Amino acid sequence: MRNAHNTSRREFLTNTLVGAAGFNVLQKLPSLESARSIENQTKSRVFIASDSLLRGPLPDAHATATIRHGSKTLDSNRVSILLDQAMQGLFQSADPGRIWEKLVRPGQLIGVKVNTLGGRGLSTNVQLVEAICARLQEAGIRPQDIVIWDRDSTELERAGFPIRTGSRQVQCFGTDRVGFETELATFGSIGSQLSKILTQRCDVLINVPVLKDHDGAGVSIALKNMYGAIHNPNKYHPNGCNPYVADVNMLEELRAKLRLHICDATTACFEGGPAFKPELAWRPNALIVSEDPVALDQVGWQMIERKRADQGLKTLAAEDRAPRYIETAADADHRLGNNDQRRIVVYEKHVA
Repeated sequence: MRNAHNTSRREFLTNTLVGAAGFNVLQKLPSLESARSIENQTKSRVFIASDSLLRGPLPDAHATATIRHGSKTLDSNRVSILLDQAMQGLFQSADPGRIWEKLVRPGQLIGVKVNTLGGRGLSTNVQLVEAICARLQEAGIRPQDIVIWDRDSTELERAGFPIRTGSRQVQCFGTDRVGFETELATFGSIGSQLSKILTQRCDVLINVPVLKDHDGAGVSIALKNMYGAIHNPNKYHPNGCNPYVADVNMLEELRAKLRLHICDATTACFEGGPAFKPELAWRPNALIVSEDPVALDQVGWQMIERKRADQGLKTLAAEDRAPRYIETAADADHRLGNNDQRRIVVYEKHVA
């Protein structure tokens, strides 16, 4: 059934290459040769796949009400299709199954790091994680070798993830169940104990954050989601979390294991985060995927800024909370990715 939704590499390059607003928007769709030229000159690719029917037909006039009351859950089938489209677009492959086979190998332990601080309203969606786990298993990963995790099991449950620790099934639990390593992992200003889920239960880490505003850091997307892997994130919020977010992501266990970032932008927050406030949320109905967390955060930040502008709000810089840690993560001391807008190509695919 997936093949009905496959798109060839040529179709992606010629029909879906567009720069997101603020990222050198192209006035006309480029030729295949131009697309390849742009691609070859850049380091970072970010792919945004969206589906306006992800929750079924929904008149705009009722959007805020449905966010407030938590109705209109995601269509699992459409989420799976959207995930496939995003992966095909990012990796320029017509076969999403082959993509996953290149990312993981049978016998590896796979961690799926979610973000569940915002409860059911503003957390990584269960349906998206189920789709990721299904693709991992199709690539030969045993269910029991996959663990869905975050800091706290109670927060996982509140976000809709059932705690599972039995055999022959996908695992799901928080670090509170297994604890942190006793020795500190250090880089720069960071000295933290790492989750034993990361150190002992993961060979490969897939990061599945949420697109949201953050009252101190400016935004909380891919890079900051790694605060959920350390024992003392409370120590690293001064100065807009800069350089602390970048330093956390330099810890060797994280750098060695992180493979992919799949940002859940089905529901996002443009103000008042990281907590869920329905009147300050909107529904892009999208996934943002990249192998570069810095580029993904740069693109996500601009998406939030555009929504803030639409709502008549000041820029994050004007509120003295621009996410400076994104630039730090790209500097010569970190080199975690690319925040230079001239060297980021943003591709978009609207499924419906």
